[in-house]
Amino acid sequence: MFIVGYLLKAIANVVDIVLLFFMWIVIARAVLSWVSPDPYNPIVRFIHNVTEPVLYRVRAFIPINFGGIDFSPIIVFLAIIFLRTFLVSSILRLSEILL
Repeated sequence: MFIVGYLLKAIANVVDIVLLFFMWIVIARAVLSWVSPDPYNPIVRFIHNVTEPVLYRVRAFIPINFGGIDFSPIIVFLAIIFLRTFLVSSILRLSEILL
């Protein structure tokens, strides 16, 4: 049973790192929205292509846009914090029980 515990612990660590990485990409996307970056820059295109599917779904579900300010990155940021706190901690706790 300890193998399942270690597997769950590894999954929790990977999910935590992926969520942290995505959180920084969302922050970079928000910062890039304040300036006028070159849309053909590969880094800008990568950031846009990675974050747009998630931000588009949030904008479609909760159309909050006051005075040209887009609040969807804030909602995604809060959702990532919730997932890191709740989901990752729950998986880690379950892995400790199985160890």
